[in-house]
Amino acid sequence: MLDNLINLVREQAGDAVINNPTVPNDRNEEVIAATGESMAGGLQNILASGGLKDVLNLFGGQDQATAGNPVVQNLSGNVIQQLMNKFGFDQQSANGIAGNLVPDVLQKLVSKTNDPNDSSFDIQGIFNQLSGGKSQSINIQSLLGKVTQGGLDRDGDGDTDLQDVMAMFSGGGQGGNLLDSVKGLFSR
Repeated sequence: MLDNLINLVREQAGDAVINNPTVPNDRNEEVIAATGESMAGGLQNILASGGLKDVLNLFGGQDQATAGNPVVQNLSGNVIQQLMNKFGFDQQSANGIAGNLVPDVLQKLVSKTNDPNDSSFDIQGIFNQLSGGKSQSINIQSLLGKVTQGGLDRDGDGDTDLQDVMAMFSGGGQGGNLLDSVKGLFSR
């Protein structure tokens, strides 16, 4: 998955990296690789900290990969920090690179994941990779389908939140702390 994600970053890197005068040409590939790695690590962190619903909403098409999306904001922050720390970019330059790359790469990732004719990414594979194989027993595609069809509102309060997901995994709504389980699945 990481290699495919880095290739997606490379495909989108035109103006943000390759044609960007603040990025030395001999560092383009390093910046591309660091961006892909940072995005993968950021997705893992989002999932580990209880952002499963946000990620599923994005991959399910309920949310768009725009600057206002919490997943995009989180991943952009990771990329910005990585670019500043590893390459010494100033805040404005790092913001420009992340702002031009992260939403586009994430939108392409979602599109490719949902395209039955494109096997470069699949939602189960992404989650398995991010969890180190610990999510194999969870049918992510089924969970995504429930998110897109609104079938996760288990407690009937009109929204899908942690209580609904806990009810789904515990068989009713009592017992088990899903947040701890999810953190365990996706922790590094």
